[in-house]
Amino acid sequence: MGLQTPRFPSSALLRSASLGLLVAASAQAGASVTNPTIGRLLWSDEFNGSSLNTSIWRTYDGNGCQINLCGYGNAELEYYSPNNLSIADVPFEPGTRALAIRAQRQTVGSNQFTSGKVDTYGKVQIQYGMIEVRMASPSVATGLWPAAWLLGTSPQTWPRNGEIDMMEQGHRASAWSAAGAPSPDYYVGANVITWAQAACVPGNESCAASTAWQTKNWYKPQASLANRFVKYRLYWTESQMRFTVVDNDGEHDMYNAPLPVTSTSLQAPFYMLLNLAVGGNFTDAANPSQVTAQLPATMYVDYVRVYQLDGKGEVKLGSQITPEVGKFGVFTDNTTVNNKLVAGTSSDIFLWNTASSGAGNIAPFEGSNVIAWSYNAPGQWFGGGIQSRQIRDLSNFRNGTVKFRIKIPADVSFNIGIGDTYTNQSWVNFPAGTTTFGLVRNGDWGTATIPVSTLIGPKIALQSVADIFMISSDANRLPTSQFQFAIDDVVWDSGTSTQEPPTQPAPAGISQPTATSVKFSEPTGTWADVHYTVNGGGQLNVRMSKEGSGNAYTVSGLKKGDVVRYNFTYWDPSRNAAYDTAQQSYTLK
Repeated sequence: MGLQTPRFPSSALLRSASLGLLVAASAQAGASVTNPTIGRLLWSDEFNGSSLNTSIWRTYDGNGCQINLCGYGNAELEYYSPNNLSIADVPFEPGTRALAIRAQRQTVGSNQFTSGKVDTYGKVQIQYGMIEVRMASPSVATGLWPAAWLLGTSPQTWPRNGEIDMMEQGHRASAWSAAGAPSPDYYVGANVITWAQAACVPGNESCAASTAWQTKNWYKPQASLANRFVKYRLYWTESQMRFTVVDNDGEHDMYNAPLPVTSTSLQAPFYMLLNLAVGGNFTDAANPSQVTAQLPATMYVDYVRVYQLDGKGEVKLGSQITPEVGKFGVFTDNTTVNNKLVAGTSSDIFLWNTASSGAGNIAPFEGSNVIAWSYNAPGQWFGGGIQSRQIRDLSNFRNGTVKFRIKIPADVSFNIGIGDTYTNQSWVNFPAGTTTFGLVRNGDWGTATIPVSTLIGPKIALQSVADIFMISSDANRLPTSQFQFAIDDVVWDSGTSTQEPPTQPAPAGISQPTATSVKFSEPTGTWADVHYTVNGGGQLNVRMSKEGSGNAYTVSGLKKGDVVRYNFTYWDPSRNAAYDTAQQSYTLK
């Protein structure tokens, strides 16, 4: 689907001919994805209820401009509205109910079309397994762009977070006609997009590497795909991906061979997206007059299911972000911390303007690692930062400090900042020739201690931080000479210590409100997760909902005799730490 992450604006998807090299390797004979063993069902939404389950799906309301990404980075022409989403009876398959996503000619502001889009961000995360979507597209003609796809949960900007397109229709005529399809309704494709250095070429500034570039990645059915169901499958392990379509005459591979997983971004959890776009740079409809598809039109999704594949696969429900506590190391070797980032593993260090700066040679303040840069172009700006590969909840540090060591000339004015996943940034200034936040600059390493309350300003969402430490030049006082500078030992400190766990866990339990459901309860008053299995199946991990002064979560669809094993992770405010309870068991009566 290209770029549609609602958190980070980026440029539209541009593909480079050099990317064909990224796809070449074929799978080894006997690879599991080509001879798969499909295990138990891990999770599904059957879309059989009276309305969309908003505990699973998040709806869209906008055209992208509300997040400074008009057209969602693809020059799409529609306005996504929750009013275009419903659970409905399928007119061409009696007895089937499905998620209906409707596109129509309807003016909202500057948009002449409306449609629908949903995702499971922050609600359902999938990592490995066999994902199956039973779906029916409308006649796409020119202008409709149905898609079932996934994005990585990493807070990194697209395409570094990874994208997996299980199915896309509505390609440009140059694509489907070159493949010998009689119309776009006889052509459907898949794609995987990651960041790659080899893709960093003029015209592709995002460095998006597309496996579909000049590669066979499609299926041509014998009958039109319009208004009939087929199954789209993704077989996914830590080493391979395989995309197929299950049609009336059997299962068909989209790619000639399984794709090797060559990026760590494809080994992380992903969330699901379903939408029906109108127009955009994927299609031949760059403006409303070029849309020839008959409207209104509806895309139906009968179900989304995730199965175990060769014993692999995991589905996590609810938010998976655990608040950091005590001291959180952003870049440090020897300082004692409760948790920390590791460059190249859980964080990345970015130098933003390589035209002005490069590698420096200042030795570390402590340990064996240092961020050392050389500023080489007087009059130009400089900057860089440390970005976590996963969202970090730093809400416990609101009354704490950010402490760091820096070695930088006294005549350089600079800024220190942070950024959240909603694109908010906040900065504080260190003027030249002054002692600010305790920083004394005498040619040696100095220490600065910034109150978090000052650093975050009025907008930063501490519960959702990605850019945990940033440095930049002062735009009003750019350096006039070359110099070297270095940063080390960056630590967030909440100002409170983590105490020993309680001798007895906080009371929590389970009840059975109906014959087919159980209710988990945890009364601490702050957040809690429940971890549970049913009849020895895979473990599900769920952030519980607030209920009164405690937390609760209900599981339905059970039956008499089912065995539920469970335990809780909860936040104890008196000890300022998270703790796990012992596992327990309950049998439905």
